Amino acid sequence: MHYTTDDIPALAAQLIEKLGRNRTYALLGELGAGKTTLVAEMCRQLGVTEPTSSPTFSIVNQYETTSGPVYHLDCYRLNSIQEALDAGLEELFAGHEDYPIFVEWPAVVEDLLPDSTVVLRLKHGEDGSSREITTSAEILP
Repeated sequence: MHYTTDDIPALAAQLIEKLGRNRTYALLGELGAGKTTLVAEMCRQLGVTEPTSSPTFSIVNQYETTSGPVYHLDCYRLNSIQEALDAGLEELFAGHEDYPIFVEWPAVVEDLLPDSTVVLRLKHGEDGSSREITTSAEILP
């Protein structure tokens, strides 16, 4: 599916509506593909009122909503599965049915991800101004 920045609110709403609130999303894509932008909009629609940003250095950002926490992970700086375990990510994923989790750069933690994780692949569109998204779930037109 092709989309532009103007389409991100509708895309985020569609993902949440079709897949439910408490889901683990693994976002794949090159730098600048729109992973953090999509996560920020999904967080907003889930009730996060504080500013969101990629947790590149902290690895995990936790946001509070009236419905419970939302977690945003950026695993780009992790060099091994052991670093992920040391950061407590195994415990975080163990509760995956209780809250939404967004994971950017998930390769290092792939073995820890729940089986129900939805993979979102984002890339630049051929025209340079749009983006493309594919998902492991069959929900997009």
